[in-house]
Amino acid sequence: MTATTEEPDRGRRLTGRGVLIWLLAFFGITFAVNGAFIYFAVSTFPGVEVASSYKAGQEFEGEVAAGKAQADRGWTVDAAVRPAGEGVSVEVHFSDKAGVDLHGLDVRVRLTHAVDPNHDHSASLSEVASGTYRAMLQGVKAGMWNLTIEAYKGDERLFRSRNQLRLAR
Repeated sequence: MTATTEEPDRGRRLTGRGVLIWLLAFFGITFAVNGAFIYFAVSTFPGVEVASSYKAGQEFEGEVAAGKAQADRGWTVDAAVRPAGEGVSVEVHFSDKAGVDLHGLDVRVRLTHAVDPNHDHSASLSEVASGTYRAMLQGVKAGMWNLTIEAYKGDERLFRSRNQLRLAR
C-alpha cells in the first residue's frame, strides 16, 4: 500500500522574481541613504583649508622665515576671549623681551568656526591701554573655534598665532 501525504500550504512561495525585488529594494535603499549622507557631508563642510594649495606652497618659505623672525623677537602675547552679551570680547596684550608694552600695532583677529565657515568672524582690535588691544565680536555661538591673531606694523606682519579654543555659554 502506498501512502501519499500532502503538505499544507504555508503562504506565498519565494520565487526568483521575489528575490530580485528584495535585492533591488535593499541596494536601492542603501544607495539612497549613502547619497544623502554624501550630500549632507559635502554641503556642510567643504573641506577647504586654503583657497589655492599651489599659492600656499609657493609662500611656505616666506612663512618659515617670518616664524623664525617672530621667535627671535621674543614677544610675550597674552590673549583672552570672554563671553559678553550676545558675543565675545577679545583682548590681547603685547610686550617685548624686556617686558615693555608694544604700542602702535595693527592687530587683527579671526575667529573661525571649526566646522562651518559661515559662522566666521573677524575684527581689527583697538588699543585700549598700554599694549592692550580689544574688540567685540557679535553673534559668536558656543562651540569649538580657531583664534588667529596677527599684528602688523605697516605692511609687515610681525606676529601670528593660531589657537584652538572652546567657548561655553
